[in-house]
Amino acid sequence: MSYQIKKAAVIGSGVMGSGIAAHLANSGIPTYLLDIVPNDVSEADAKKGWTKDTPAFRNSVATGALEKLLKQKPAPLTSKRNLQLITPGNLEDDLEKLKDVDWIIEVIVENLEVKQNLFARIDEVLTPGTIVTSNTSGISIEDMTVGRSEQFASHFLGTHFFNPPRYLKLLEVIPASTTKPEVVEFVKTFGEDVLGKGVVLAKDTPNFIANRIGTYGLLVTLREMLNRGYSVGEVDSVTGPAIGRPKSATFRTLDVVGLDTFLHVAKNVYDKSTGEEQEVFNPPAFMKQMVENKWLGAKTGQGFFVKKDKEIFELNPETMDYEPVKKLKTPSLEMAKQEKGLANKVKTLVYAKDRTGELLWSIFNPVLRYSAELHGEIADDIVAIDQAMKWGFGWQQGPFETWDAIGVEKSVAKMKEEGHEIPAFVQALLDQGHSSFYKEEEGELHFFTGTGFEKVPTNEKAIDLKAYKKKHGVIKKNSGASLIDLGDGVALLEFHSQSNSIGPDILQMINFAVDEVEKNFKGLVIGNQGKNFCVGANLGMILMEAQDDNIFELDYIVRMFQQAMLKIKYSSKPVVAAPFGMTLGGGAEVCLPTAHIQASTETYMGLVEAGVGLIPGGGGNKELYMKHLSSLPNNVKVDYVEVATTVFETIAMAKVSTSGEEARENNFLNQADGVSVNPDHLLYDAKQAALHLYEAGYKAPIREKVAVSGAPGYATMLVGAEGMRLSGFISEHDMKIAKKLAYVLAGGEVPYGTLVDEEYLLNLEREAFLSLVAEPKSQMRMQHMLVKGKPLRN
Repeated sequence: MSYQIKKAAVIGSGVMGSGIAAHLANSGIPTYLLDIVPNDVSEADAKKGWTKDTPAFRNSVATGALEKLLKQKPAPLTSKRNLQLITPGNLEDDLEKLKDVDWIIEVIVENLEVKQNLFARIDEVLTPGTIVTSNTSGISIEDMTVGRSEQFASHFLGTHFFNPPRYLKLLEVIPASTTKPEVVEFVKTFGEDVLGKGVVLAKDTPNFIANRIGTYGLLVTLREMLNRGYSVGEVDSVTGPAIGRPKSATFRTLDVVGLDTFLHVAKNVYDKSTGEEQEVFNPPAFMKQMVENKWLGAKTGQGFFVKKDKEIFELNPETMDYEPVKKLKTPSLEMAKQEKGLANKVKTLVYAKDRTGELLWSIFNPVLRYSAELHGEIADDIVAIDQAMKWGFGWQQGPFETWDAIGVEKSVAKMKEEGHEIPAFVQALLDQGHSSFYKEEEGELHFFTGTGFEKVPTNEKAIDLKAYKKKHGVIKKNSGASLIDLGDGVALLEFHSQSNSIGPDILQMINFAVDEVEKNFKGLVIGNQGKNFCVGANLGMILMEAQDDNIFELDYIVRMFQQAMLKIKYSSKPVVAAPFGMTLGGGAEVCLPTAHIQASTETYMGLVEAGVGLIPGGGGNKELYMKHLSSLPNNVKVDYVEVATTVFETIAMAKVSTSGEEARENNFLNQADGVSVNPDHLLYDAKQAALHLYEAGYKAPIREKVAVSGAPGYATMLVGAEGMRLSGFISEHDMKIAKKLAYVLAGGEVPYGTLVDEEYLLNLEREAFLSLVAEPKSQMRMQHMLVKGKPLRN
């Protein structure tokens, strides 16, 4: 049978359950969120006139969870509008509604008996073909199916989301022995394509993959810290970005997760293990004392760290007092900074003969061996283990990639010297004459299986640009960008300057790319796989030219930027932008004139130049205004003052979308533009959009004059800004910026509804930009942003 998910139900409305419901809603899936009926009517409930029979009272647990979704940070919803896709309910009145859904996700208390009782009730109302899954983080999937019907058991499996579900990529899919293979395959594909997850197939073992190794690693780190006399802060200073792990490192991560949650996860393995493994999973006594003291981390305001008078203090596990945070400072940390690439940095640190090297080797050694011992037990291959750790715990390299980075032969020799047993899987690699778990053959990555090498499985929608360029090369490259043949008649323009900021090199490459595509390709995608799509124009270069009073040079660069954007807009072949992450200032300006924007769900787009004392100079004001106009229905009388004022507020307040959907609400995207839920599929989706436009007979837009709000619009915008100035919300210099912006958006003080051409608006924009660049207070703002990384209000 073929499966589809049109409607879902989440049972359990705690932080995790409501977060999963929000993620389903973000993906456009109508979802029921069900929970228990409260035991008693509270005083507050009674004041509302509620009794035990009032529907609002009976649904209040789930309803309360939905209200919290709107307040949570980071936001679980990509748009507040998505909340209307979630219907709250309760398990007594609404169980029958489960007949109408295609997928039921259980997210209740981690207690096998309670879960089994719930599944018995679900089994009674289940429609054949409905998929039921548990979001357990460690209870046996097999045990949950005991006593269930064949229909239930064949469509049941584990789907372990990581918290927060919107932001963490990993989804562990855990089949039971009874689960139909086609159900597993469907859930895997659905997870990747519709929910945008990195899906890993795990085996039904305690804590599955990521939590098993991640928890072990954290507990080993604790053990070594205590045995070797390191402080909490010292450990965190070397177990974060220095080794390719998140900034939260070890103990800040525990504070975020919550100590009670962590100890519960550790107990899952402790209860089912023996010997040395069980010893590691028995947390030190001081952690149990922390739980008794309610020092659980962020949720109780203190844990391994606490903030007092704006200063952070760390826990001393011996005295249980808080002390100023210490950091490790060793020669190897300085040496690692000079190394290129994470692999070389990690290698330098792990083998260093100082306190950093001693600590990291004592952690890496057991964790790498443990990961290899679990090969075949928790997952079928090393790829699943590496991906789970990267996607679930934010490691840049999984355990086996790390082992390759530090050298398998060198590390194994050291382990043997220290008397450690080498896992059979690792010994087999060396006995067969290999020195790494991964190797490249004919441009494709292969992994060690235990008996030989197999190609790493990839989804055709996941384009890895680094590997692609290695195999296919580039058409042309300069210091800021490369043009690549993406196949099927589509070219890709990739930015790779510092922070992908736009300078003359990228502008030259845009001109070349459009010319080349018009001659030899069906379409062009502008995209990359850096940390962010583009953080804007090269601010350092602009400031340097401004301080040198080189306005002529700046005028030339701004004209060049504006003309490059027009070239994109009026290309005879479709140009598609594929923004993601920070798409700010000039980055947004590159997207606005394209034929189509294919944004990632996590796209933070905005024209933020006001924050550095400027206004957009590359055509962004004009394009956002025109985008607003084009989004209005035909045959409706347009209020140009209202449109200009809306755009003015967006730019003057430097509004940045918190998602691709919110970028659409802010009119950076229109209804025809797309949002890709899986970031790995973004370039593929953008390429398909370019091909679709070409095959539909794409024609460049006709150059038309634009109606502006003129003098009435200018006056209205100034009144609004003046009100903010008088209320103390903005400074005198903000007011100066606002005046310039209002003048540009109004099209000058011309009569209302005057038709002007784009060049006229670009000239206004450029003049305003250059006059602000010359302002000392704007230069102070630019300097502050470059040095401090945040806006200055002066």
